[in-house]
Amino acid sequence: MKSDERWFRSSVFALAFVTLSLCSNYSVATPQSSILSVDYRNLVSCADLTYDKPVARSEEGLPVGNGRMGSLVWTSPSALKFQINRVDVYANNSYTNSFNRRDWDYAYGCGYLDIDFVDFGPDVFPDERTSQHLSVYDALVTVKGNGVKAKVLAWHERDVMAIKVTDRRKRPTAVNANLRMLRHVAKSFPGQSQEYRIRQSSVVKTKHHTATSKLHIRNGRIVLTQEFEEGEYYCSSAVAIGIIGRKSKAKIANVTEARLAAKPGKGSFTILIASAASFDRKEDVIASALKQLEAAASKGFDGLLESNKKWWHDFWARAFIHLHSADDVADFIEENYTYFLYIMASSSRGRFPPRYGCMIWSTEGDFHHWGAQHWWNNTSFYYHGLIPANRLKLMDPMFNMYSGMYDACALAARQQWGSKGIFIPETVFFDGLAKLPDDIAEEMSELYLLKKPWRQRSKRFREFTFAKHPHNGRWNWKYYGSWIDGRWVYTEKGQGPYGHCVHLFSATAKIAYLYWQRYEFTLDKQWLRERAYPMVKGAAEFYRNYPNVKKGRDGRYHIYYINNNESWRGYRQDTMDEIAAMRGILAVAIRASEILDVDEELRDAWRELLGSLVPLPTIKDPESDLRRYSSHRPFYTYDLVTLETKDPEVLRLAKETFFPDGIDSKSGIHILDRTPIAAAMLGRPDIIKAWLPNQIRCLTPETDFCYFVQTGRTSVLANRMTLREGVNAIGVQRLGIVADALHLALCQSVPPRPGQDSVIRVFAAWPRDWDAAYTLLCRGGFLVTSSMQNGRIEFVEIKSQVGGECRLRNPWPGAEVTLYRDGRRWKDMRGSMLRFETDKEQIFVVVPKGVLPSQFKRVILGKKSSEGKIF
Repeated sequence: MKSDERWFRSSVFALAFVTLSLCSNYSVATPQSSILSVDYRNLVSCADLTYDKPVARSEEGLPVGNGRMGSLVWTSPSALKFQINRVDVYANNSYTNSFNRRDWDYAYGCGYLDIDFVDFGPDVFPDERTSQHLSVYDALVTVKGNGVKAKVLAWHERDVMAIKVTDRRKRPTAVNANLRMLRHVAKSFPGQSQEYRIRQSSVVKTKHHTATSKLHIRNGRIVLTQEFEEGEYYCSSAVAIGIIGRKSKAKIANVTEARLAAKPGKGSFTILIASAASFDRKEDVIASALKQLEAAASKGFDGLLESNKKWWHDFWARAFIHLHSADDVADFIEENYTYFLYIMASSSRGRFPPRYGCMIWSTEGDFHHWGAQHWWNNTSFYYHGLIPANRLKLMDPMFNMYSGMYDACALAARQQWGSKGIFIPETVFFDGLAKLPDDIAEEMSELYLLKKPWRQRSKRFREFTFAKHPHNGRWNWKYYGSWIDGRWVYTEKGQGPYGHCVHLFSATAKIAYLYWQRYEFTLDKQWLRERAYPMVKGAAEFYRNYPNVKKGRDGRYHIYYINNNESWRGYRQDTMDEIAAMRGILAVAIRASEILDVDEELRDAWRELLGSLVPLPTIKDPESDLRRYSSHRPFYTYDLVTLETKDPEVLRLAKETFFPDGIDSKSGIHILDRTPIAAAMLGRPDIIKAWLPNQIRCLTPETDFCYFVQTGRTSVLANRMTLREGVNAIGVQRLGIVADALHLALCQSVPPRPGQDSVIRVFAAWPRDWDAAYTLLCRGGFLVTSSMQNGRIEFVEIKSQVGGECRLRNPWPGAEVTLYRDGRRWKDMRGSMLRFETDKEQIFVVVPKGVLPSQFKRVILGKKSSEGKIF
């Protein structure tokens, strides 16, 4: 037996020995790789946030959440401050007739909470003696002030946040937990008794909509409830506060605020914050919140912390990326990437996905710029990068929301467009679209399909649409408005039924294609049958039956009178956005139906449509203007152009028209620009190197910067978030783009065309002067680990999670390679494409022939290692 074989067969024992002997001071999780072991604590901690003084604004607070509820944590001179938010609290749904002004619908907020250290002496949190730290690895915030320390966590198992307060002041005073309403319209009268105030509620009316806030005291706990009602719609929430480890007293402080006061004293105690929400009028949300609070109380803060650590440590061990460059730019990218995963794990484990602008981090109530609906373009930034990161469960809220509105979207396809399948607007309420009255639906279809002139709208249609929300994709031809003679009057965008999002169909295809990709990465046939195929089929059928998809004189199918993304409205035919969507979704609908052996007749119809569909617009077309066609879209959405594309002319054209002269590394990039994703797909490390850090830093073009200044929006905040979307609409969209591009630059698994077999490429667009190591998920269920140092790819390790053929593009072109299977040398291979069969749970290592895998065995320490090493 050769030496490398002996080493490889005993790799588990060797790794355990090396881990203990070299890294006894580190917490090393069970490795995904047999070659690389990772000190996850040290690696992940590079993304920590540390403040040496209070932040200037609440939006820069430290984020704490369990995926369903959360808050930023910030301070005032005398208090720790929170706004408790949830992903499943919506003031209204798609049937609302009360929010016909832009931005006025609201959601997600549950209540304000101040932990007030009542002190008439020096400030508790002064500038010079306050520090704050977010441990990303443990998901724990620590705040230290003048004689006071607080630790804050969000329990992963239940909807409870916990604050462990340690008071070491010389003369401790009462510590008050003040729970306040987000909104208040009520009158108080002189001599009003406390018992009356307890029963009093605040009711805010907006046309037909009411929002009722109430304060309660239950068994020594204080509770704030909200109820939102309009017609048959109902949503409620509750926030309950309790104290353990210290005597406390509850009272209603005033009309808007309840107070739970902890008795003065030195030492530690814990404040618990529980929340609940429901769409069921019969559910007692107070009881639900208190039940969760009692469950947390039984464990105590230390028990909650230990429970949390196990969940979070397992989360971090699912995959990793570690980067380094001499100028620390690659390290900077890694920190932001890791932080992005923390933000998603803290906000995307609930019933619904966090909204792109605010997530669960609002600090100024529940009104947000752009309202409370979901924009797919923006939502997609958060979710495209999660599959390769092997954090698929974080995508469940997004999938659940869109699957949950399937029936409503199927009805909308028929009513609004006279088509079949499903129609998901770019902007949509969490429950989809409302059912329309038959006469409105009939007239709408005629108007939107341009069968009836816009100026001939009936009085009935005008009155019906007056009450509808202008941000919604169905009514997006409505624009700004103003009060005139006591009546709200809106303007129109001036292009008839066209709006930014009305004649934009590709959102349906983009969402469905992501369902398909989840199948490709997992090969979960049950997911394909029950979840993905209905969406893919629905998107394909919408296009096939859309009345304005017609065969022209050229014998090709064309799509007429549509948008190209939001920016270009009312084009006569064949925009890049829609043709790309049709080509992508029809191809995977055919493939999915073959895998499931269903819908043979539809499959033939889809083949006929796809086979005769007009080609993608190109720069060669006489009337083409690539600027209006969002020409990068085929690269990053539907696998229409990849490095595996077999048509050399298509690939050549793509490369020659994609920044052929390169870019200026100092040039700005729009905060939401997907160009780095397209660059990675085309193997352009020069663009990756320049624009990933620029996008993280919000180094934007001057025009975009002026946009920020004019709207009062800031660049990057201290907590790595931005207010790009406006007031109370904090988010990290750009970090989602960076994560997606980063994955593709490091490791691609792409097919030649949509629905075909994928090929793995390592370091396809990675700068050769940046070091990197990673474990990422690839299509086919393959976990791939690889490393590059000093411009040299060292090895490729592949764990087959479900079995099947693996196709790997040879990382060392022209060189012969050796494959090891489950620790034994298996065979030598040569050629550009390496193909080999795998069984479930088998592990393969590929190295250049003559190179031993044992020489690459090491522990990934992270930048903060005591030895000062990166690897």
